[in-house]
Amino acid sequence: MSATDLSMHLLRQREVLELMLFKLEELELLLSTGRTRWIQRATVEVERVAQALTAGTIERDTLFVDVAAEWGVPEATSLRELIDVAPTDAWREVLGSHHEALSDLAAEIAEKKGSVDQHLRSALRVTQETIAGLGEPTGEYAASGSRVAGAGSRLLDVQV
Repeated sequence: MSATDLSMHLLRQREVLELMLFKLEELELLLSTGRTRWIQRATVEVERVAQALTAGTIERDTLFVDVAAEWGVPEATSLRELIDVAPTDAWREVLGSHHEALSDLAAEIAEKKGSVDQHLRSALRVTQETIAGLGEPTGEYAASGSRVAGAGSRLLDVQV
């Protein structure tokens, strides 16, 4: 029964990772379009999903140990180790598909997180340059955060 419980837990973990990817994509879209009104809410949602992932880690690790004991092998501490000691091809296939899906999601999340971080760094740089250049023309910025050469106008939103 523990292997089935582990498989179901891994399926839920995949769903949470998909939610994380969605929330990061939402945040990226808000940042890239300059729609700052919802950025704080989107950031809070990303943090909630991250907490849900962390909370599931202890249960997952316990299930790894239970399944290893059920299969009569030394404690396995990773999904890859469980795949290697699975007693049947069916369990190797099921756990292998979970491993592949989780790895793919983790890679997509890392890529999306890098993109969000880049947008945040650009926004910070633009803000710092704008503050530093108050009283001097600083130019305009494109949606990507890059400076538009030769532009002389400046907008400063003072409403929060």
